[in-house]
Amino acid sequence: MINCFALTFTEMGIGKIELVIIGAVILIFPILFIYASKNLDAKGVFEWMMEKPNDWIGKK
Repeated sequence: MINCFALTFTEMGIGKIELVIIGAVILIFPILFIYASKNLDAKGVFEWMMEKPNDWIGKK
């Protein structure tokens, strides 16, 4: 029975560029998610819809 099994990044085909991209996404995604979630509450969506009420699909 195998107790431990591991592959290196090169065995998986992940190079330096991919590691940099993965690291950047890991750092940037939570920041952008928190920033965007502030604007996605009901109040934020309502204010966005009422900026131009005549252009909103529900008004036509």
